[in-house]
Amino acid sequence: MLDTAGKKKARSLMIGNYDPGYLLTQSVNILVLIGSQYFNGLLVIHKNVRVNYTRKINHFMLFFVPILLNRGYAHYETYGLFIIGAFLAVAKFIFYTGPVRNRVPFINVMFTSFDRPEDRPHTLLWLVTQTAAGYMVLIPMSILFAAHDLLEFVLIPILIYGIGDGLAEPVGVRFGRHRYRTPALFTGKEYYRTLEGSAAVFFTSLAIIAAYYNYFTPQQFLAAIIAVPVIMTLVEALSPHTWDAPTLFLAGYITLYSIAMI
Repeated sequence: MLDTAGKKKARSLMIGNYDPGYLLTQSVNILVLIGSQYFNGLLVIHKNVRVNYTRKINHFMLFFVPILLNRGYAHYETYGLFIIGAFLAVAKFIFYTGPVRNRVPFINVMFTSFDRPEDRPHTLLWLVTQTAAGYMVLIPMSILFAAHDLLEFVLIPILIYGIGDGLAEPVGVRFGRHRYRTPALFTGKEYYRTLEGSAAVFFTSLAIIAAYYNYFTPQQFLAAIIAVPVIMTLVEALSPHTWDAPTLFLAGYITLYSIAMI
């Protein structure tokens, strides 16, 4: 039986003891993302900016605003809060469904910022399933890495996806000349990526592994600098259209865990 102090500690580990820092960062994060999507939606509607670009601006904001906020306003976080955050990240897509956005112009403008014409009518289906599958990889892998004292590596696949995949599409759209076919879920429609976009994933992976040099032994670093960029680039290239987050996360964590066991 836990005494009173033990019960309080267990409760704190589960929900983070309602840390005001957590509530502050989450509130600011939501407001920034809403503002970003609305502004980008206006760019698409009134300035004819391509959704391929505004979508990736949203992508960068989604990944890096929380990182910056957590650095500036550190808070106590637990797996319980992480799981709640994952659930909310998936549940928020309810607001973008047709019955809601067609009645709320503000939300419809936000939706416009990431609704690529070529993705219709699967835009939300792909985003919801990719987000859910991504967290289904992130949560158990974070627990596994924590159990083996490897938490310093948890951010690596996230950064590769956040930066590399974020750059791949705009680089491919702007500079891509060498296209190759890529599969897509729930449709027989053909989609394409470019070698130039894939190169963005490769060089991003290379740079991030190099930045983590001090966290590896010499043997591990050599293995990582050779294997991770190649594997992540191939996995991104072979992943279904708009569904590369879970595959990149899984490939990255399996590769890093194997290397860490050297």
